[in-house]
Amino acid sequence: MKRLILALVLATLTVAARAELLIKVTEGRVDAVPIAIVPFDGDSEAPEQVSAIVEADLHRSGQFKPLPVKNMLSRPHTKDAIIYRDFRVLGQEYLVIGHTKPRDDGRYEVTYGLYDVGRQRELFSESYSPTKAQLRDVAHAISDRIYEELTGIPGAFSTKILYVTHNRGAKLPYQLQYADADGHRVKTILSSGEPIMSPSWSPDGSKIAYVSFENNGKPNIYVHDLASGQRSVVSRERGINGAPSWSPDGQRLVITLSKDGNPELYMVNVSGGGLTRLTDNYGIDTEARWMPDGEHVVFTSSRSGGPQIYMLNVNDRSARRVSFEGNYNARPDVTPDGRYLVYVHRRNGSFNVGVQDLQRGTFDIVTQTNMDESPSVAPNGSMVIYGTQRRGTGVLEAVSIDGRVKVELPSKEGEVREPAWSPFL
Repeated sequence: MKRLILALVLATLTVAARAELLIKVTEGRVDAVPIAIVPFDGDSEAPEQVSAIVEADLHRSGQFKPLPVKNMLSRPHTKDAIIYRDFRVLGQEYLVIGHTKPRDDGRYEVTYGLYDVGRQRELFSESYSPTKAQLRDVAHAISDRIYEELTGIPGAFSTKILYVTHNRGAKLPYQLQYADADGHRVKTILSSGEPIMSPSWSPDGSKIAYVSFENNGKPNIYVHDLASGQRSVVSRERGINGAPSWSPDGQRLVITLSKDGNPELYMVNVSGGGLTRLTDNYGIDTEARWMPDGEHVVFTSSRSGGPQIYMLNVNDRSARRVSFEGNYNARPDVTPDGRYLVYVHRRNGSFNVGVQDLQRGTFDIVTQTNMDESPSVAPNGSMVIYGTQRRGTGVLEAVSIDGRVKVELPSKEGEVREPAWSPFL
């Protein structure tokens, strides 16, 4: 429930919106689960078609193959009206039915149920009472619930995606924006004539940190409260101020500073002050990301001659190299369970997203584009969003952690880069 409440707060912020992202599933699992999502009774008259959003969410995950509505032999809205044979002969394993009805108090009643076609039984049913503005949030919550019930993994459809857009012809060409995980309801957080870089979510999703060059072209690190719009500078040291990453407790940031000459990792309190140096090496140390244990960070370093991924213990300052495949590995992120490292790997002149299993020691390339950057892992560990190039323009794409599902998220307007997937909200 806390996740849904924070998602509703973010959805109702009154800030300017820009072009929405377009979602296109380019490759899914061949063993995707067949599921029939019957259009909810009353959806066609509602301002948001809840069942259509649920269908799009589950399809976008690549784990499910929704039955086209036109192929349905019947379209039940109640449990008693279900003719299981109609869906069994079409090879469907699961069925979702429901209704969206307006209430006298201005809210809506959204009720739905998930059914096992083969066993002919109800798995669960739920009801919501959203306002008009909350219908899309409820649809994503339903998708999350169905996804978790059928996969055992929490759904991430109610999360947000943070990114930077660049529109060359605009008066303020750089914008820091976020949207629903399906690309809808874009909100603009900051518009600037100077570059914005390295956006990062706080662990509770209420704040973001980023680098802005708005101060006379010099990079400063800001922390921005999304609900209030208030922001503060947490680092304005001489030289580089870059790559902020939140600690799991939300109290500290690991950042990159060059105030003493060489780019090194430092730790700073989110409220400002308490600066602590973490690395002291002749190489460049940057792009740190906290591990889930709160005691280690992974980062990019050139100390071995080229960019490689290292792991640092923030308590005793010891560091060890963890990437060994090839001579270029950078921009790490980590799955919530700490098992997989995701980073940019160069092979045969192409920059791709690679996934390293820290338990098994395996490494796999999961993308086929050639200019990938800034991978960011979904909070359930199932997908990775990243920036890449399509026809000379920066776009966002997503890929499953095993490389079997691929999704394009092109923008209707301008270039898109440096994505960051929110935590659960």
